[in-house]
Amino acid sequence: MTSYEGKRVLVAGARTAGEASAKALLNAGAEVTVLDRVELPSFAPLRAAGATVIASDEPPAGLLDKVSDVVVSPGFPPHHPLAVAALAAGLDVYSEPELAWRLRGPDAPTWLGVTGTNGKTTTTTMLAAILAAAGKRTAALGNIGEPLVFATDYDVIAVELSSFQLHWSSTLAPAAGAILNLADDHLDWHGGFDNYARAKTAVWRSGTAIGNADDPRVREMLAHAPGEKVTFTLGPPAPGGFGVVDGVLVHGDTALIGADRIRPPGRHNVANALAAAALARAYGVDVAAVHDGLAGYTPEPHRNAYLATVSGVDYVDDSKATNPHAAYGSLTAYPKVVWIAGGQLKGVDVDDLVRSVADRLAGAVLLGVDRAEIAAALARHAPGIPVVDVARVDDGAMADVVRAAAAMAGPGDTVLLAPAAASKDMFTSFEARGHAFAAAVRALTGA
Repeated sequence: MTSYEGKRVLVAGARTAGEASAKALLNAGAEVTVLDRVELPSFAPLRAAGATVIASDEPPAGLLDKVSDVVVSPGFPPHHPLAVAALAAGLDVYSEPELAWRLRGPDAPTWLGVTGTNGKTTTTTMLAAILAAAGKRTAALGNIGEPLVFATDYDVIAVELSSFQLHWSSTLAPAAGAILNLADDHLDWHGGFDNYARAKTAVWRSGTAIGNADDPRVREMLAHAPGEKVTFTLGPPAPGGFGVVDGVLVHGDTALIGADRIRPPGRHNVANALAAAALARAYGVDVAAVHDGLAGYTPEPHRNAYLATVSGVDYVDDSKATNPHAAYGSLTAYPKVVWIAGGQLKGVDVDDLVRSVADRLAGAVLLGVDRAEIAAALARHAPGIPVVDVARVDDGAMADVVRAAAAMAGPGDTVLLAPAAASKDMFTSFEARGHAFAAAVRALTGA
């Protein structure tokens, strides 16, 4: 456990992670300065607790000379001027999960880490369900749930870790860590794929390294990981690994649960369940708890979530599919799809995605700022399917989208919101986009 008594620490960013970090540091006896661009509701209680609080676009001159550590909100990229200046001054720069790790006492819970481009929240919550079925005091935390700095009253925690959080870590080392998959994402933040992938490998800093043997990038990196290595695959497993045999998830020769019991549906979610099982087994959970946890798992919203069947057509919300890799997983879970796509592509190419799913598309409805790029890919790789372009961006746009999708879908088809893009060109979040889709589907049914 790192002592912060009398240590002078700057907390940059005072939203959820920053506010929690500041409170934890104050409780640990640190002298805390909190910096954010604007005055926030969190400022008053932080001032009352003894923090110095500054609202400014730029840190005051000499501020970094007065501190030894800088705790940045995870969204601070490495090229942010404050981060650059702090590192150049030789200061220790890290984010809330790393702070939580340094504050761990002798009775702290065991951490089991989950990262990857897609499937993190599903896998983390699956893992928490398994741990709960084993009778453990547990929670799904990290990039979700309560801040890690307050996570003390548990036996073991399932910790979702983003590439941002892992980049800003140096000692954090879960007892077991899994990388689910790797695809192009957040490249502008990290400055390229290699940096992004390297950040993810911090989940393997010590303990058991678990990786997806079906992902060539993960498989290659796992070969160089320290410690014990465990793989999972959608085919028969390697010795001691996790896989699928005759429609059953297995650990070596031991059956865990039928693949048809996994929810949400889709091969990618079977892979997520295998990763969760591998993490739980690395911690020592028995087979019965793995089965019971997965069998009783309730999926998180907006992740391949079935909404309704209208005139023989299923409507499914996978608004969380915010990049092509995630959209591929949900698109391949259904035999014939009217695809609702578009939003902010963040510079990621959609050509490979469209080429790989063209044979199962019955049509497409496009919305959002980068919809023209998806339209161009559809024209190249699926020229025979109908495509509707919805240009409006107001609150009624999703209603138009759903009506257009319903008009081109036939009995047995699935209308699937799997945008392959971020949402904030039109919506406040992927959750808001999913809620808008669900409301438009309800309007079709008259509910």
